[in-house]
Amino acid sequence: MPIAPKPNSALLIVGHGSTENPDSSTPYFDHADEIRRRNLFAEVHCCFWKEEPSMREAHYLIDSDEIYVVPDFISEGYFTQDVIPRELGLTGPTTTLRGKTWHYCLPVGVHPSMTGLILRRAKEVAPKVDPAQTTLIITGHGTGLNQNSTKAIKDQATLIANSGAGYAAVLDAYMEEQPFIADWATLAQTPNVVVVPFFISDGLHSYQDIPVLLGIEPEVGPAASQREVFRHNPHRLQGKTLYYSSAIGTERLLADVILDQIHDFDLRQTSPASLPA
Repeated sequence: MPIAPKPNSALLIVGHGSTENPDSSTPYFDHADEIRRRNLFAEVHCCFWKEEPSMREAHYLIDSDEIYVVPDFISEGYFTQDVIPRELGLTGPTTTLRGKTWHYCLPVGVHPSMTGLILRRAKEVAPKVDPAQTTLIITGHGTGLNQNSTKAIKDQATLIANSGAGYAAVLDAYMEEQPFIADWATLAQTPNVVVVPFFISDGLHSYQDIPVLLGIEPEVGPAASQREVFRHNPHRLQGKTLYYSSAIGTERLLADVILDQIHDFDLRQTSPASLPA
């Protein structure tokens, strides 16, 4: 849903970043550029946990007195619940700090509008396949450290299954917890399988690790910037036709989801009784 311009406010997009893969921050800057192009905010900035500018530098980047902070993360978890609030000094949904008002929104990956982006990406990577003969698998990292890390993926699988998109099955699978993405051919009962990585950027997981787990590649290969794994669809493996997409966060329209989270934050603040707890 479109948001009203906020000419006196700043937007701060927070990402993880990487010390190993210089390409991993590209989507965050792309999302910032797209929002900046729409002239909705006085300023739009990015900051990161593992790259410059760091979260602790954010206070010095921003001139506006009101700042909306949107975690460009796939799920709620350790980084969105602990690291970002700690590094930025946030104590709740709205924090007054150093004379500025900071609004802390939910991460992009938990917003219902992500469903449309996943369906769009699945259609782009396999435009001619019959959904009724296809299993859509949304895959992520998975971890035993925080149950919320898989909740966003499970929620999206349920939303797509109930959306009328027509897929024979919509499944969630993970690199490091059950159900494992390495078992994709057993999990899927259809001749066609579409796998969409639920990550913000095409980093080491989507370029290197998951292709090996799927059987597309025999071993971990070169760095992300040197790979063309997504250009070789479809793959004939284990008697099935496999389509593998780039990470969902590389979709430029994710900028709309960032704005959706800001809209929902404002709605919660003005009429909390109108939204579910």
